[in-house]
Amino acid sequence: MGTYFSEREFAQVEPAENAFRSPIPTQVISNGEFNPPAQTAQQKQVEARIKELADTYGAKLGMDRRRFLQTASGMAAAFVAMNNVFGNVFDVSEAEAADPMMAQARADGTKGQFIMDVQTHWVRDDYNQEGFVGFLKSVNQLERSGLDPSKISVYDVKFENYVRQIFLNSDTSVTVLSGAPFDDTSWEFLTNQAIADGVKMVNKTAGSTRILGHAVVRPGQPGWMDEVDQALAERPPASWKMYTIGDPLSAKTKYPFRLDDEKLMYGFYEKIDKAGIRNICIHKGLMPSDYEESWAGVWKYQTAWDLPKVAKDWPQLNFIIYHGCFRAFMDQPGAALAEFEKTGDIKWATELSRVPEKSGTQNVYAEMGTSFATTAVIDPRFAAALLGTWIKGLGSSNVIWGTDSVFHGSPQWQIEALRRLEIPADMQRKYGFAPLGAANGRVKNQILGLNSAGMYNINLRASYPRFTEDKFAQIKEEYRTAGTLDTLRDNAAHGWIARRPA
Repeated sequence: MGTYFSEREFAQVEPAENAFRSPIPTQVISNGEFNPPAQTAQQKQVEARIKELADTYGAKLGMDRRRFLQTASGMAAAFVAMNNVFGNVFDVSEAEAADPMMAQARADGTKGQFIMDVQTHWVRDDYNQEGFVGFLKSVNQLERSGLDPSKISVYDVKFENYVRQIFLNSDTSVTVLSGAPFDDTSWEFLTNQAIADGVKMVNKTAGSTRILGHAVVRPGQPGWMDEVDQALAERPPASWKMYTIGDPLSAKTKYPFRLDDEKLMYGFYEKIDKAGIRNICIHKGLMPSDYEESWAGVWKYQTAWDLPKVAKDWPQLNFIIYHGCFRAFMDQPGAALAEFEKTGDIKWATELSRVPEKSGTQNVYAEMGTSFATTAVIDPRFAAALLGTWIKGLGSSNVIWGTDSVFHGSPQWQIEALRRLEIPADMQRKYGFAPLGAANGRVKNQILGLNSAGMYNINLRASYPRFTEDKFAQIKEEYRTAGTLDTLRDNAAHGWIARRPA
């Protein structure tokens, strides 16, 4: 698991733009941080079935395959294909794929649903660490691997595409713009000042509060509390972002820390409590299968080991665990599901779900970014198990929507996946999971937006009309009125996939 692919690794990948343009990815997409696994036999079946459905129903509507898959019926067809291969996990019927009016009626049923994505990114204009997004610095290296550099652009993860993919090409209402710490600061996606400036720029353009911002904090690094003081004085954030592992891309990370380190952290908690900015977003999880060897000495900082004490000591603060403390990042497909079916546990995520029982508090949350997207693509039954585990232990009021976009492209397919997902009945019976319910039912409304709205003090009664009338809403409505809104959906993926057979 490396930041840059080696020459050998490059021979095994190709640009994700070369993948089949499906409404739902049919294989895992890497942003360059990890080696993407090859498309599984089941994913190949899903892709073949999507093509079959698109050709059948597209022809009846006078559309070619690509155009059909941009429509609501095309999205429905993709979920039909997933059910055909993995079993009935998603609420969808083939009639939606066949009948655009039925598909549109389904979409209209969730129109106006408040969706708040608390984990989003873009990179600054002068960002030059292209290895992070899966691009080599040298065009020569790309050419030696037989890849076409003209198909790859850092634009995919910059501001303009962020607005397009999130606010025009998805149902997202409000976002939180985030960042990440690195021991080498040249790797930062955005500085805290740039995050604050970006928030102002988007909201001024939209004419409403469409985006909130993090301030990234770096506990243990020289001057880190001075940076906190500066943020509070000059640009108070909506919440704080930190990584207990320190640098998330280097096993030689210099500044890992525990949340319950009284000497290091408790002064910070006192300060932010006094300031009234009490949401702390913490990256935990997403480690390779050989983590005990490749991240020896530091991997435990990615676990939930420090949460029971700190949650109990600081019940007035919210500890929002990004990626839901899901460990099994890019394991061999099926390995995590097999472990779950054998033990009933999901490594690290189950530990997180047990924190309320240990701490006696309800101030720990699971955020879903990347964990939900990758598991839904590899095996939606396991995605259901992961979501069921979080909800059973933490409660549906403590599971938070995030997508890690725009690194993953438009979040719309992830939104649709959660709206349609149901925990299979056999899994509900065996593990005591509650059903997720309707797309706009209580549980999914909570997860998709209401939980975060409460946490970030967003008064929906006062604010929501502005979201439906602001500049972004007007642009979206112009496309809809012209009948061209779905043409914004390019179904493109950005990054890298395992090289497909010729």
